[in-house]
Amino acid sequence: MPELALNALYRIGNFNDSFALGHYARVLDAVECSSGRPVAFKVLRPEHMAFQGEPVWEYRAFANEADLLMRMAGSEHVVQLLDCGYITSREEWPQGGDAISYRADTLGFTRDMFFHAERGWRPYLVLEHMPRLQNLLYLMKPNTAGVRWRLPTEEGLDLALQFASVLKLAHQQRIVYLDHKLEHVYWDGRTLRVIDWNSSRLIDGSTNQTAQMFQTDIHHLAVGVLYPVFTGLSPQQGALVPQPAAPGAMSQRYADVNHLDFGVEPTLSPALQEFLQKGAVRGFASIEDFTDALSAVARRLGWSFPYHPAEDALVQIRAQTRTGLEKLRAGQEAIREARDVLREAAISDGINEDAELELRRLLGAINDMLARRVIP
Repeated sequence: MPELALNALYRIGNFNDSFALGHYARVLDAVECSSGRPVAFKVLRPEHMAFQGEPVWEYRAFANEADLLMRMAGSEHVVQLLDCGYITSREEWPQGGDAISYRADTLGFTRDMFFHAERGWRPYLVLEHMPRLQNLLYLMKPNTAGVRWRLPTEEGLDLALQFASVLKLAHQQRIVYLDHKLEHVYWDGRTLRVIDWNSSRLIDGSTNQTAQMFQTDIHHLAVGVLYPVFTGLSPQQGALVPQPAAPGAMSQRYADVNHLDFGVEPTLSPALQEFLQKGAVRGFASIEDFTDALSAVARRLGWSFPYHPAEDALVQIRAQTRTGLEKLRAGQEAIREARDVLREAAISDGINEDAELELRRLLGAINDMLARRVIP
């Protein structure tokens, strides 16, 4: 592979992961020079460059993630891998130096890992850019005490069914995702996207071990993603915060979570509460069982499936609900845009005290309105 200047491949921007830092990598906004499209540039932290006969696991995790992303490329809900390679820069914020790009050749990327590790080159992945305003932890994490947001049940069910399809494809290939947390979930009201497959695994063990790992994957989905989505709370029964990302934290993250408290959401569908609680006690033998039970809950709220249609009245009510939610999303976005315009006006040169006071009054009222928004 030819060595090129990093700046000839990508214009590296600012860090975009400060709201939920990972253990071994940093993620930066970037622009692909050849196409002009925005991308996410994920690169190993310099402190994980140790090489003592072989690369440390953090270094090897890049090859693992590249391989799994290619295996999962058939799902529209998994973030797309665009490039993989190595760079010479040892700065956490790489601004220069050389690079070797393997594009979609993940086998070559993995094959040459030891060679590049030995000479001190850092691995990187280039992924499709995901807007921060679609990250569920970023959207749902409260900034002030006493504030809590959750997805409407209609959207939560949609997200859950899409995530189930991701795990179905993964499990068919003996892949377990495992790293379930809101900071890895992006949602725009219609389409789920899942990032960070570096801690996921391709299972090589016995049939019994595989079944146990699949059950753990389903358990982590139920308590680590779906419970927060439907309640706005952590499964550890507190406010939403980034989950630990240190080595070993993933396996212990939800190990003791086998009971879910729905007291804060008493109007949540009893059938949905029962479904999530069954997931918390590892009551689903497979992702197919999980999906069947989830579909049964969804049918009660107007979802129709092949051979299992919902009642006509519920179908109509669901359609109205969806239309209302779409209008709410559009309205909230318009309010945010209005706030940004007024904020720019409030800091303009030449503004006098009278105009500034009025603008700040409006901004305060808008922020209060957004703090009580219906949808995260």
